[in-house]
Amino acid sequence: MKFVEEIVVEEFLPTLRSLLAGELRDRGLTQSEVAEVLGISQSAVSKYAHGGVTTNDRIADDERVRDLVERLADGLADGHVTPAQALVEAEVLIRELEAGGDLLARLHEEAVPELADHDASFRVHDPDSDVRTSERVLSSLRRGLRILKNASGFAGLIPAVGSNLVACVPDATDVDDVAGVPGRIFDVKGQARVPADPEFGVSEHVATVLLAARRHGSDAAAAINVRYDPELLATLEEQGHVLAEFDESGDVASSVGAAIEEVPEASVLYQTGGQGIEPLTYVLGPDAESVADAVRALL
Repeated sequence: MKFVEEIVVEEFLPTLRSLLAGELRDRGLTQSEVAEVLGISQSAVSKYAHGGVTTNDRIADDERVRDLVERLADGLADGHVTPAQALVEAEVLIRELEAGGDLLARLHEEAVPELADHDASFRVHDPDSDVRTSERVLSSLRRGLRILKNASGFAGLIPAVGSNLVACVPDATDVDDVAGVPGRIFDVKGQARVPADPEFGVSEHVATVLLAARRHGSDAAAAINVRYDPELLATLEEQGHVLAEFDESGDVASSVGAAIEEVPEASVLYQTGGQGIEPLTYVLGPDAESVADAVRALL
């Protein structure tokens, strides 16, 4: 089994970096400067320069790749293109080359010929296919979880019931369309413990809050629950979030829906608890990384 992303990592990126390293050296950059611009080690630059890295001639000879390399080399060399801008341009080209029938799609199909025998309704290289949409959600969640795991002090925001970072596909209608962490995230001796990789259909509570908010007008596609604290709410409000309270003692979906209808722009929902109910805060956002960044900003 081989994913198209593996073609990108194993063939496209080495080829692009090799071409860029050569063009940047031709423009007078030192090996150290090339390494800094490309975000790789000097030894890697040396390997590229001396043919120590296997490249793909079909990728190297593609006119769009050559044009991108020339444009980025000029911009990176004179400073009017930043490494971040270069990364964005490369990502755009990758997405184009992954489209059905294009270069990376063809390389993938050649590497996995069984794809040709698959049900024709499955369009693996369609950027809007269900499989790719789901994988984008899971990838976003993994990045968000890395942000939280690396955020010093995040464990202190985890409530007794545990936290869960969730994200949904664009047309989500039920919990099976929402991905989260199986078993939730818990504080284990001051460290955030993520027990497993994210999956779809494993979060009921936080997924219910997110889906209810979306059904009543919120454009959020991700959410997390953290402990309730008036000071945290004040900080979130200072950071530009709009707050709305709901009552969790009754039907959660209905209460969340009512709160969103009253405050449509709300990006933070909270409830102050009750008999046997732990007070909680929910941070909503357009994707898992944004939600994780909002939580990290509290620390």
